[in-house]
Amino acid sequence: MLIIQDTFVSLDVVEEQFLCNLSACKGACCWEGDFGAPLEREELQTLVAIYEDVKPFLKPEAIREIEEIGLYAFYKDAKEYGTTLMPNGACVFMTYDANGIAKCGIEQAYRAGATDFYKPISCHLYPIRVSRNESTNFEALNYDRWEICSAACDLGKQHQLPVYKFLKEAIVRKYGAAFYEELDAAAQHLKP
Repeated sequence: MLIIQDTFVSLDVVEEQFLCNLSACKGACCWEGDFGAPLEREELQTLVAIYEDVKPFLKPEAIREIEEIGLYAFYKDAKEYGTTLMPNGACVFMTYDANGIAKCGIEQAYRAGATDFYKPISCHLYPIRVSRNESTNFEALNYDRWEICSAACDLGKQHQLPVYKFLKEAIVRKYGAAFYEELDAAAQHLKP
């Protein structure tokens, strides 16, 4: 375990290899699982604020689901808020590209210039999951192993790309450049 700026970082984050292989998994993380994408408290308000801008990028059935159930839900088992799920388990913000690969409607709106919100940080950081201890205000970054990402693990090994380097942009977005630089220095120090 590393401690970077009062945040615990699992050694798996620096030792394991990962590179998304969307041609293999087709973005299965957007439709697999029991809960919607975890949301930070401020993201709940953000989703409400940007919904009309994101709406044109969503599937009609997703819009119906959102307008009937809402943009997010509290998942008791996970003890956190997450994006609403379609009846088939897919995130309501999931769309598909021409190749049948899952894409995020929020990210598509961002890329089109319709919003300045990229996508939920939990999605951007995946396969890192952030655990929080509210009473101590500590966070821990853990590598989430999931069978659907086995092709990403293989591709990461081929490219010798540690999880944290694959997620540099997301880590900088969440914690800042100085945090990433400290994490990188610690990872380099750990190398045999």
